[in-house]
Amino acid sequence: MPPESKTCRSCGRRIEWRARWADTWDQIAYCSDACRRRKVNRVDRALEESIRDLLGKRAASSTICPSDAARDVFTGEGDGWRDLMEPARRAARRLVAAGEVDITQRGSVVDPSTAKGPIRIRRHRP
Repeated sequence: MPPESKTCRSCGRRIEWRARWADTWDQIAYCSDACRRRKVNRVDRALEESIRDLLGKRAASSTICPSDAARDVFTGEGDGWRDLMEPARRAARRLVAAGEVDITQRGSVVDPSTAKGPIRIRRHRP
């Protein structure tokens, strides 16, 4: 039986066990070469903190959109915050893996590894 799946350190998606990784499973930390190159940087950490702060300022049952965090972190003019949308979604997935938040669609919690389309982020509910 294969070991439990892991979460990518960069994008927060689930890494599925592969037989060819049997000898090195303990060292696997990223789901792809792109995530291994990207890693987690200062902006990614700022997005995670922004998500925590924004949720902390709202009612326990409230949600936020990843764009709220992207707009909060972006420093500049215009709509350059849009370039931070995917990093904001990755930050939300990492926080799901840490057990801090849930990702929802239409009010229902969804698997962050497979969610497509608009998402909302809320505080984790046990």
